[in-house]
Amino acid sequence: MQISSTTQSEIRLTLEATIGMLNALDDNNFDVREFLVSCGFPRATRASGTSVTRLRRRFGELGPLLRSLPDLDDDTAAAAVNEHLTELHIRPSVVAHDGVGLHIHWSPSTATFDDQVIADIVMALAHEVCDSGTIRFGRCRASDCSDMFYDGTRNRSRRFCADPRCASKTHTADHRARRRRA
Repeated sequence: MQISSTTQSEIRLTLEATIGMLNALDDNNFDVREFLVSCGFPRATRASGTSVTRLRRRFGELGPLLRSLPDLDDDTAAAAVNEHLTELHIRPSVVAHDGVGLHIHWSPSTATFDDQVIADIVMALAHEVCDSGTIRFGRCRASDCSDMFYDGTRNRSRRFCADPRCASKTHTADHRARRRRA
């Protein structure tokens, strides 16, 4: 099955936001609403505080699956995603709102914000596992970082999380090691 490039970019953006939120969730000062708005989830501005709190809790429940993705084979990942899919109450529709062009909403407009976001995340995971397996999920290669990343690059060459210091420190250390050996 070939997914349209628009859908692929939506999946990529959702998964990048998902991994960004996973990496930041341990920070007690992390503002879920602000983060989601910055990632292009305009519904977050209207979400109730209760729904945002529930989203944080429910997202935390997805954390173990997300953190394990780089270590899972495709069949195990599919089984884990399937467990989460069974909990979704989806009714897909094609909509345009808030200046965002046509896109798929997996849950009805009456669903709570946390239901909408969790459905978006789990469906994006399902698409990714079907399309590429788990190969695009990784852990930062910096020696002192365990953050995750989603590699949306064409050639799957990403090695570091979103913190530019990780790549910089590692490249600097590698350069100095090469100079010492030379």
